[in-house]
Amino acid sequence: MGPELKKRSVIIAGHRTSLSLEDAFWQVLKTLASERSISINALIEEIDETRSGNLSSAVRTYILKQALLRQPESE
Repeated sequence: MGPELKKRSVIIAGHRTSLSLEDAFWQVLKTLASERSISINALIEEIDETRSGNLSSAVRTYILKQALLRQPESE
């Protein structure tokens, strides 16, 4: 997984748009969607519905929050 941006087309609310994320984020997004048995597009659409800024930033923030929620509590 490299640090370079990967641009992919996604469909949000019936409209095609492009989203640029680093490959590591695409891989985690794929895993998160798979765990919920939904498509990557469906997950991105959910993120889009609650965002207030840039979609790429919203996706990265969502992934970070999910990672933090999964961390074991320190004793």
